[in-house]
Amino acid sequence: MSVQKPQNRPWKVVKSRVIQQNLPWLNLRQETVELPNGRQIPTWYIYEFPDWINVIAITKDGRFVMESQYRHAIHDTYYELCGGVIDEGETPLEAAKRELLEETGFGGGEWSEYMQLSPNPTNHNNLQHTFLAVGVEKIEEIHQEQTEDIDVYLFTREEVLEILNNGWVIQALHAAPLWRYMQQH
Repeated sequence: MSVQKPQNRPWKVVKSRVIQQNLPWLNLRQETVELPNGRQIPTWYIYEFPDWINVIAITKDGRFVMESQYRHAIHDTYYELCGGVIDEGETPLEAAKRELLEETGFGGGEWSEYMQLSPNPTNHNNLQHTFLAVGVEKIEEIHQEQTEDIDVYLFTREEVLEILNNGWVIQALHAAPLWRYMQQH
């Protein structure tokens, strides 16, 4: 017997209203919902974000392209994968290639979608698409946005494991794909 995905048990939306709209990358919606067992929850908040991407990028010589940048909400700097928002009209793969090139200057290589995660399925409506790009190389200079202050690093597999074991990738949507990659490779 193999394990199967659990049966979907959707909640009925009784009432829905947008509280805040058109913030950069965010809308906020309030709903009244009814559970399958008939109970109602009068106030449930949904954060509407566009889908996001991140990239496990590995150079031709086997080094992982990683970044660090200060994250103001937690007042600290950690290592991360390249990542960003999927712009309107872009596919996840197009966004991943664009973000890697803009943030790190790396491109090319063989690309595949590696995994999808939900940032928080309780109240976020978007997905995180992780791509694996193998054989990338530096092809241009970095093009950082006004809100970015990114340092780029090339790490060996052993160094990435050390970074993960030390807790220096604190962003769960970046740590999970890296841990999965380390387990599989």
